[in-house]
Amino acid sequence: MADSMATTAKLPVVKAPPEPDLAPAAIELLSLSEAEAAARAARGEANVAPVATSRSYGRIILQNTVSFINILLFGIVVFLAVLGLYSDAAMTAVLVVANVVVGTFQEIRAKRKLDQIALLTRPTATVIRNKKERTIDPAEVVKGDLLVLNPGDQVLVDGVVVQDSSLSVDESLLTGESDLVQKKRGEQVFSGSFAMTGSGIYRAEKVGAESLANQMTGQARAYRNVQTPLQREIGLVIRVMVVLMVALGAQVADTFRSLYQDVPLTESVRAAAVIVALVPQGLIFMVTVTYAMAAVRMSGKGALIQRMNAVESTSQIDVLCMDKTGTLTTNNLALHAVHPLGRSEDEVRDLLGHYAAATPTPNKTIDAIRAAIPAEQGTPKAEIPFSSARKWSALALDGHDAGTFVLGAPEMLRPAVQLGDTLDNRIEAWADEGLRVLLFGYYPDPAAINPDNPSLPGGMTPLGLVAFSDELRPEAKTTIEGFRTAGIALKIISGDNPDTVAALAKQAGFPHDLRVVSGIELEKMDDAALQKVAQEVTVFGRITPGQKESLVKTLRGQGHYVAMTGDGVNDVLALKQANLAIAMQSGSQVTRGVADIVLLKDSFAALPAAFLEGQRILKGMQDIIRLFLVRTLYVSLIIFAVSRMGEEFPVTPKQNALLALATVGMPVLFLAAWARPGPTPRRLVPSASHFVIPAALTIAAVGTIVYMFFLAMTDDIGQARTALTITTIVCGLALIVFSEPPTSEWTGGDELSGDWRPTILAGGTLLAFCIGLYIAPIRRFYELETMPFTSYLVIGLVVTGWSSILRYLWRLHVVDWSWAHLRDYITSVRRRMARKKVTVWDEEP
Repeated sequence: MADSMATTAKLPVVKAPPEPDLAPAAIELLSLSEAEAAARAARGEANVAPVATSRSYGRIILQNTVSFINILLFGIVVFLAVLGLYSDAAMTAVLVVANVVVGTFQEIRAKRKLDQIALLTRPTATVIRNKKERTIDPAEVVKGDLLVLNPGDQVLVDGVVVQDSSLSVDESLLTGESDLVQKKRGEQVFSGSFAMTGSGIYRAEKVGAESLANQMTGQARAYRNVQTPLQREIGLVIRVMVVLMVALGAQVADTFRSLYQDVPLTESVRAAAVIVALVPQGLIFMVTVTYAMAAVRMSGKGALIQRMNAVESTSQIDVLCMDKTGTLTTNNLALHAVHPLGRSEDEVRDLLGHYAAATPTPNKTIDAIRAAIPAEQGTPKAEIPFSSARKWSALALDGHDAGTFVLGAPEMLRPAVQLGDTLDNRIEAWADEGLRVLLFGYYPDPAAINPDNPSLPGGMTPLGLVAFSDELRPEAKTTIEGFRTAGIALKIISGDNPDTVAALAKQAGFPHDLRVVSGIELEKMDDAALQKVAQEVTVFGRITPGQKESLVKTLRGQGHYVAMTGDGVNDVLALKQANLAIAMQSGSQVTRGVADIVLLKDSFAALPAAFLEGQRILKGMQDIIRLFLVRTLYVSLIIFAVSRMGEEFPVTPKQNALLALATVGMPVLFLAAWARPGPTPRRLVPSASHFVIPAALTIAAVGTIVYMFFLAMTDDIGQARTALTITTIVCGLALIVFSEPPTSEWTGGDELSGDWRPTILAGGTLLAFCIGLYIAPIRRFYELETMPFTSYLVIGLVVTGWSSILRYLWRLHVVDWSWAHLRDYITSVRRRMARKKVTVWDEEP
C-alpha cells in the first residue's frame, strides 16, 4: 500500500460526538452480541471488500499471450500460412505457443501455491462481542464492532477511539509521514495505520469499500506487476533490440530491392519471421517463471516471498542485521530470579505481581511475570506503556499498593536512581549468563508520572533487580554456520543489555572475541565514528529504534546490501530502511506488513537456505542472459553483414528455430535447474559484456566467412545456409561449456565450475543434431542439405580455431580493458571541459 502513495496525503478530519466515560463495564455494554453482528452482516454492513493478493488467472493468460513481440509473430504466422508456407508458419507458431503455455502453466502453479501460503500471514481482528474478546477474520468485522488495538496491530477499518492508554499510531502508509500520531478518546483512526505504542479500543464506523484505505487504494490494492531491477534491465535490452531489428529489417529490405526486380513476398515474410524472432522475449519469460518457481521453493523451505523483488535481493545480501529476541532466541521469556533491595524477596515479588496484573498493555515481559507470580488485577490510575526508545514502563496504582512503579533497563533508569557497585556487579554477572536484567523501582506518590509527558523524576527507590531467561533457538548454531557458508556477515542489533546479547551470541556460535557497543556509547559518536563502528562491530545493545534505523542506513551507505530481521514494532524503522525486510510469522502485524519475506513458523533456519536459493537463481540467470544475448547479437550481425554484401538472406525461419532450440531453448532450462549458489554482480546485463561481446563478434565473423565461402565455392544458397547453420549450432553448444567450465582449459569466459553436466548436455545435443542430419525427413523439414565430408571437416577446423581465439580474447580481458580506457577518456574530456569553463569564466571579468 505504501508503494501506491506517491505523495503525502491528508487524512480527513471528522468531529466525532462526545464519547461516554467508558469504564470496562461500559465497554461491555457497548459491545455487540453475536446475533447483532450477524444481523448487521446480513444487511451488508460487514468488512467485505475485494482483495487481489496476486494476478487473476485471466490476467496471467492475457499478459503471457498479448505482448508486442507475440502479436508481431502471430501476424507473421498468418502471412506464412496464407502464402502456403505451412511448415514455416508452424515452426514460428510453436516458439510462441511454447513460451505462452509453459509460462502460463508455471505462473498459475506458483500463484495457487503462494495464495494458499499467504493465508497464514493475513491479519486478524480482536473484537469484543458478548462482553468477551475473541479473534475473527477481518471480513467478519461489522459496523459498530469494538476492536482492540495493541502495539503492532493493524487498524483494519475506520473508526473512533472509545478507550485509550497512551495510544500512538503510525499513519505513514496513508500519509507518507513517519511521525507517530497520538490518539485520544473520541478521535478517529483509519484503516491502513498501525498501533505502535500503548493500547486502545475503537468502534468500527466505516467498513469494506467505505473505509479510507479502500477508497484511496481501490486501484492500487489490485496486483501490480512491480518489476525487479533485472526485469527492468532486460526490458531495456528488449526495447533496444526492437529498434535494432527495425533498422536491420530496413537494411534487408534494401538488399532485397537490389537483388530482385520484384521483391518476392514469400522471402520478405520469411525474413521478417527470422528478424522478429531474434528479439529475446524469452528472457522476460525465463525471469518471470524462474522467480515464481523460486518463490514456491523458498516457501517450501519456510520463507514466504511477499514481493517478487525479494527473490532477486536474497542473492545480493552480504550483511544481515538481526534482533536477538525472536531470532537467536525463541522469545519465550521466563522469570529467572528476583534480587531484592531493602525489602524481603516475598514483598518485592508481591509488588511485582500486582504491577504485572494491573498493567493494561502487556508484553512478553509482563506475561512472564504474570505466569510466575499470579496476582489479583488492579485498576491503574495512570500508565506509561513500555517504549523501545525509553526502555521502561511505569504504572500508578491506588489502594494498599498505592504509588508509582517503574520497570525498565537499569542503564536507562540511572538518571532517576542511584545504583551502587554491588548492584552493577550483579547486573554484569547475570548479563554474562545471557539473562535479561531489569530494575524494579518505586515512587510513593501515585501522581509521579504524567502519561502526556513520559519522563521520570529523580529520587526513585529501587525495589529489586529482576532477571529473565530466554531460550536459545535449537537451530541457532547451524543457522549461523549457514550464513558463514553463504558469505554473509552478521550484526546483532538489540534493545537488550549488550553483555546479555554478547553472551547469547557466543552460545550461538559467534566468535568469543566479538566487539560490543551500547546505544549509550553510540549516541556520543559523530558520523565518522559511527561509520567505523557499523563496519567493525558485531553486537549492538540497548539500541533504540532510531539507532537501529541509523545503523542499517549507514551500512547501506557503505555499499552493503543489507537484510534486516524483526518481529516487533521497534524493528519497523530499520525494516523499512533495509534492502530486504524479513519478519517472523508470529511477529506484529506491522512488521509482517512492511516485510518482503515472512518466515513461516518463525523458522530462522530458513534464511540461509533462502539466501542460497536466491544466489542459485541469479547464477542460473547469469548463464541464461549470456546465451540469449550472444545468440541474438551474432545472428543479427551475420544478417547485417550478408545483406551489406548484397547477398541473399542467410537463414530461414526453420533453421533459426533449430538454432534457437539447440543453443538456448532446451539448454537454458537445464542450466537454470543445475545452477549452484555463488556471488553474482548486482547488474547482470552490463556485467555480461565480458562474455557476450567477444563471443558474439567472433561467431558473427566466423559465421559470415563460412557462409560467404560456401556460397562462393558451391554457388548454392542451400549449401551455404546449411554450412552456416551447422557452424553456429556447434559454436553455440561450445558456449554452454564455456559458461560452466568443467576444467581449467575451458576457463576464460567464466570461472571454473567443475560441473560436467552442461558439457554432457552440449555433447548430447551435438550428437542428436548430427544424427538428425543423416535422417532425410528431419533434414528436409529444417531445409538442410547433405554435404561432403570435407565440408564438415572444414567447419570443424574453423570452430576449433574460433574457440581458441575466443578463449584467448576472454583471458586478455579485452572488453574490460576497453571499458576502462573509455571511462578514462570520458573522465579526461570532462575534466578538460571543466578547466576550460573555469578559464573562460576567470577571463571574462
